[in-house]
Amino acid sequence: MSKLRFLFSLTVIPVMVLSLAGNVLAKGPAQIIHDAEYYVLEAQHADKWAAEDKELDKKLAKLRKKHGTPPNIIHIMWDDTGVGEVGIPQIQKMRGWETPNMNKFGQEGIFFTRMYTEPSCTPSRAAVMTGRHAVRNGMYNVGFPYEYGGIAADEVTMAEVLGKAGYATAFYGKSHLGDVESSYLNKQGFDEALWTPYNQVPSLYIPQLEKAGVIVPTTLRPELFPKDPYDIDKGWRPKGFVWALEGTKDGPVREWGTPPDLGDYIALDGECEKRALVFMRKSIKAKKPFYIAYWPQITPFAGFPDDNITVSGGLLQEGLARLDIYIGKLMEELKTLGIEDNTLVVMMSDNGPMTHNGPPGMVETLYRGGKGDFLEGGVRVCAFARWPGVINEGQIVGDIIHETDLFTTFANIGGATEHIPTDRIIDGIDQTSLILNGDGFSRRDYVFIYTGDELAATVKGRFKRDWRNALPGLSGPEFYDLYNDPREESGMLIPMFAAKPMFSIMKTRHLMWKSAYPDKAQNRDFPFKNVVNARPETIEASKPRIDPKKVPFDPRKAIMQVPEWDNLDRGWGVGGSK
Repeated sequence: MSKLRFLFSLTVIPVMVLSLAGNVLAKGPAQIIHDAEYYVLEAQHADKWAAEDKELDKKLAKLRKKHGTPPNIIHIMWDDTGVGEVGIPQIQKMRGWETPNMNKFGQEGIFFTRMYTEPSCTPSRAAVMTGRHAVRNGMYNVGFPYEYGGIAADEVTMAEVLGKAGYATAFYGKSHLGDVESSYLNKQGFDEALWTPYNQVPSLYIPQLEKAGVIVPTTLRPELFPKDPYDIDKGWRPKGFVWALEGTKDGPVREWGTPPDLGDYIALDGECEKRALVFMRKSIKAKKPFYIAYWPQITPFAGFPDDNITVSGGLLQEGLARLDIYIGKLMEELKTLGIEDNTLVVMMSDNGPMTHNGPPGMVETLYRGGKGDFLEGGVRVCAFARWPGVINEGQIVGDIIHETDLFTTFANIGGATEHIPTDRIIDGIDQTSLILNGDGFSRRDYVFIYTGDELAATVKGRFKRDWRNALPGLSGPEFYDLYNDPREESGMLIPMFAAKPMFSIMKTRHLMWKSAYPDKAQNRDFPFKNVVNARPETIEASKPRIDPKKVPFDPRKAIMQVPEWDNLDRGWGVGGSK
């Protein structure tokens, strides 16, 4: 008996489902390995899904014949925006800003009401890029300077999968996937890339804000202040900040912009927008389909130096209004180039708003909680898909979809499924049927939500169970009906007792599958190695700051001992559902 079937036989599920799942798993090692819960669904719907796939394959083949190439794919993802903040003009009207182009985009295709993500930036971006929950590849820690870590070289990205199928691939914007060499995106399958290794926090690390007390004095630049006679270790402060890196596939990596010049930082999104348009034109000229990940910075935490363009004035709202202008230009460019009806564009946020200790303008809207929470407000985001002539206009989709599903769906639409790795769990489910057929055609009714490396909650259809706040050995009001209590205000016990064993079985299957395919550790090293135009500060950051011969320990081993997840998110509200 195979290891896969053995693990399922140990799990408490009905005999009929077990038998069907076993038949699915018996297909052999070349099959994509999904999470356990997927096989329970596939065992019940395999015939129906196979019939759908047959028709979808015909439709995609017809489109490729018509256009001469597989469809172009553009994935736009920005920060910290919950469901309703974009796409519902009534909400925007009450909040003092508007995004007419993005709202129009949502009306011209699918409005996803249940797009789930990871709770915060780095985990979410790693999940999209690899089709795997961040806990599986050690990317569940939110990266800050210096991270001394990042995505590992043996992770397989969307760019690598589509690139092997003949796509031209490009990344522009915020990667937030680490500062070590393996995280350089031109070494992760992208033909062209201009990316930021961190989030927007470094935009605060400028002299003006430290002198003004926005950043605590002397935390970065003690030379700006009178000498502190008790400050005897000046080398502990990080100095080699990098705004962005750039490079072409497997080529040299260069710094872009010069910290702490805030003007350079703000100019990055505009540069990314220009490069994306150029890359599109170049790919069309080469008669190659393209995949572009445009993940804009949206806003510097230091704010925009020019006049506000929204009444709100909030950092997020100012950023969204500026992004909206570019979305309008991008849609017009697709029409001008004659590729609008052969281009799938997905537009979404990476997680919910930073409602805990965040900047002004980030608040709860429809759901409770925000960035860092496993509440719906932290992991349900605004999301839309547009593909004129293929995706029907004006759709509102209530099915569950997870951001990892984009990995497998893009691969299928691009004819690249054979390049998805089959030696690890791929959480992403092929949702081509949902994208092309619409509401009611999802192949997922579940989500596992992690807080760091801890399983915090599970969603199954309309129901949710909070594992993190459950009492050991007892049951408490840890169950929610998301239809009747979407803000998770009133946890239930007795009324949902019938769901308790079902959730427990789901969790057992999930954890047993993880034992068969263990999670990877964090990938750590010194940052910013082999940057060809590195400034002296950057070079200094790439090496131990103390001569290893002068200390009784190995500095590199010390880096490897940094906790896997040191709960940096806790100040953003990670933890209790209350």
